[in-house]
Amino acid sequence: MDKAGQVALIADDDEYFRLALQTILINRLGFSSVVQAASLDEAVEHLSQKPSKSLAIFDHRIPGIKSAACLTAVRDCFPNLRLAVVSTSHRKQDILAALDAGVHGYVPKTISPTQLIEALRLIMDGLIYVPPSVSAITPASDGVQVLKAVPAKRPPIETLTPRQREVLELLMQGKSNKEIARTLSLGEGTVKVHMAALFRVFGARSRAAVAAAGSQLLSD
Repeated sequence: MDKAGQVALIADDDEYFRLALQTILINRLGFSSVVQAASLDEAVEHLSQKPSKSLAIFDHRIPGIKSAACLTAVRDCFPNLRLAVVSTSHRKQDILAALDAGVHGYVPKTISPTQLIEALRLIMDGLIYVPPSVSAITPASDGVQVLKAVPAKRPPIETLTPRQREVLELLMQGKSNKEIARTLSLGEGTVKVHMAALFRVFGARSRAAVAAAGSQLLSD
């Protein structure tokens, strides 16, 4: 794929990594510019304001991401975006949860720059990148938190991020996306992504169903 004129997003709370990856994307992969974000909210704001971005690279441990539903919501709201996770984690649960969420590739930060470039090139060319060593990965040890798959019914409140809980509580008050955005000082696009995540977390198909499930969850 010709990447001339294309814009990429890097969402990672490590500023040094963002700067290094930005150099690779511009100098080696031909992107015209790169936007940086340090949290999910910030990343979604950038995506919503300028939806022309063609590639988004997320570290799944940035503030605001607590479950695979967040990544799936980004995919749902920006269907033309190529989405990759670049992470220090080699745990099988993390990799499979991210891929199940619909990302187009999971790239370990420990690979060489040459391998990273090739992995991102494959992702931009429409393929799904999976680490070659995935079949040899051992499960995470007990007690280690990993990126959780979306639970089927009534997830514990701990699976919601603080922002998702705020959005849920305002939804339960009958507020529209525009009112929620105004109350939380967010863009409507950001609220839309959090709403999509809540729909997936609760397995709901309507705002009323999400509100009802949230009411039951918060009352327990």
